[in-house]
Amino acid sequence: MDTAERLDLVTQYAEEVIEEDELRELLEAEDDPSVYIGYAPTGEMHIGHFTTIRKLADFLQADLDVTVLVADLHAHLDDEKSPFDLLDARTEYYQEAIEGMVEAAGANPDDISFVRGMDYQLDEEYSLELYRMAAETTLARSQRAASEVVRESESPNLGGVIYPLMQSLDVKSLDADIAYGGIDQRGIYMLSREMLPEHGHDKPVCLFAPLLAGLTGDKMSSSKDASKVNLTDDPDTVESKIDDAYCPMGEVEDNGVLEYVRYLVFPVLDEWDDSFVVERPEQYGGDLVYERYEELEADFESEELHPADLKSATGSYISEVIDPVRKRLTSQSDLLAKAYPESHE
Repeated sequence: MDTAERLDLVTQYAEEVIEEDELRELLEAEDDPSVYIGYAPTGEMHIGHFTTIRKLADFLQADLDVTVLVADLHAHLDDEKSPFDLLDARTEYYQEAIEGMVEAAGANPDDISFVRGMDYQLDEEYSLELYRMAAETTLARSQRAASEVVRESESPNLGGVIYPLMQSLDVKSLDADIAYGGIDQRGIYMLSREMLPEHGHDKPVCLFAPLLAGLTGDKMSSSKDASKVNLTDDPDTVESKIDDAYCPMGEVEDNGVLEYVRYLVFPVLDEWDDSFVVERPEQYGGDLVYERYEELEADFESEELHPADLKSATGSYISEVIDPVRKRLTSQSDLLAKAYPESHE
């Protein structure tokens, strides 16, 4: 695979790359550059996580060295979203769920290095570097960097201020050439690019995944069950949520159904070497078969493809895509009960 092919593979479905020229140079210079993504083990993982994790399969195919940080301390520092006594169980659950999603996307999770934050974030060297960063960074700069990620209030906890400094330092500690995350992480990784050259590490290339709209037409939220598909939702629940989703005729913007199809279903179908089929009675034009997402979107925008038909097909495909992950997690009810005792007693 040449550099151009690797570049296309690494950047496809990305929202933004900073900077693409740097990424090209990195791929030309290194056979297996390193990329890292961090997940704070807070609420249960859902289909929004799947869209970003599916991208790890692209990285592996492009011969990148992939590290996943299960950022347990981050989960607690962000306004105690995860109580300290649940961190072990939630860390175990997150790794299990991520491995399941990687496998469902057609890659081998054994090819990924998993690291837990407390494996190195309590070391003396890390702590000293963190203190140095804290001395160099204003309160306002740290809060601005984390504003899209960390829960804010009029009187924020100190943990939310430390959070972006730790995330920046994680890039160095994990020796990452590329920092990958949702577009909401942009402020933190811009801080990383500013600070890390002064701390003995090159500024990372930054690759950002889009944040998907919720099924209710607004932002996807872990606290709003109707806005997302959970990895453990049964087929009937998946199809019901998609059927109830916000999907106005011909409207593409903020359409969560279309976004799921674009960023999750089509990439997985491509891995399966399969097409997206919308089944319709002959009296309504018969079945529609799509090889590319752009063709489907064009038909939807022109109103050739009706929302009801799109939803019916999408619900079935999403349920099929998450099925191996669902089976993997529901077969471990004890793990879910330990990680989320209030909802899985």
